[in-house]
Amino acid sequence: MGLLTPDMGLFFWMTLTFLILLFVLGKFGWPVVLRMMKDREESIKQSLEAADKAKQEMQQLHFNNEQLLKQAQQERDQMLKETREMREKIIDEAKAKAQEEAQRILVTARENIHYEKLHAMTELKNQVASLSIEIAEDLLKHELTDKEKSNEIIKKKMSEVNFN
Repeated sequence: MGLLTPDMGLFFWMTLTFLILLFVLGKFGWPVVLRMMKDREESIKQSLEAADKAKQEMQQLHFNNEQLLKQAQQERDQMLKETREMREKIIDEAKAKAQEEAQRILVTARENIHYEKLHAMTELKNQVASLSIEIAEDLLKHELTDKEKSNEIIKKKMSEVNFN
């Protein structure tokens, strides 16, 4: 039961050992442990700062990406708008050209019809005049002696004429 009731000598040596151990640890152990803890604390602090910095950079990159995306969408929309406008302009120009061409063709066709009509009328007049002259010649040849004969000659000449 010596440990439960220590005597003075044991108490002295235990205290002396504890103080030597405390001194040795204080001189050599604690500074190393404190330095390691301080280094560890600095390392954690630096890691947290780096993480915050990386988070801020990521937010900035995200913001920049959103800005670039918005800008690209605006450029795309502008290009689509310009393309639509260009397409409408080309279509309008093509319609205008087609209308002009149709008008020109219509005017040309009307002129051709008019000239053909004049030509046909002139031809018809010439044929009628020629026919009249032939009838008059034949009538004069036969001296207009017989009225029935004259009508027969006229009908004969009329049947000979091609009205096409």
